[in-house]
Amino acid sequence: KLFPAMIQNWRQAWGQGKFPFFFVQIAPHQNMTPEIREAQLLTWQKVPRTGMAVITDIGNETDIHPKQKEPVGGRLALAARAIAYGEKITYSGPVYSAMKVKGDQAVLNFKHIGSGLMAKGGDLKGFTIAGADGQFTSATATIEGNKVIVSSPSVAKPVAVRYGWSNVPDVNLFNKEGLPATPFRTDLK
Repeated sequence: KLFPAMIQNWRQAWGQGKFPFFFVQIAPHQNMTPEIREAQLLTWQKVPRTGMAVITDIGNETDIHPKQKEPVGGRLALAARAIAYGEKITYSGPVYSAMKVKGDQAVLNFKHIGSGLMAKGGDLKGFTIAGADGQFTSATATIEGNKVIVSSPSVAKPVAVRYGWSNVPDVNLFNKEGLPATPFRTDLK
């Protein structure tokens, strides 16, 4: 609630209308919970003319300010080109949009897939899955076309999936344009 209110307040105070507002999702850090990244994601999804640069692949768990500035600036520039200047470009990594359950598998759909999904540096990692008991366990995830299929032998009937749901997520879902997926949970209430 506070972040969207701040954006609205700045827009009102500066009297420039709904000017574009860009921000960087909090870096992986030992003291930054996934709910902070989620609040930023929700702000981006709900507040018009905003853009968010995801940096789960950059940083240091003991330093909240990543030393690698160039990729962060490049991602913000992509968002500005798309949102402020109206260029038809891929400016974001994959963003979870829907889940369907097929037997013992959760099938995830995404927006901002660009020219396709990819696992950077090997097999997909960072996914957990839960059944009705709400107990999350490590999961196997694979890319099939523009979807991610998530399962675990210990979860017969999945009800929720989480990705990168930790203070320092170890994740590697990207689009082929090289932009990382934002962490998410399907069980957001």
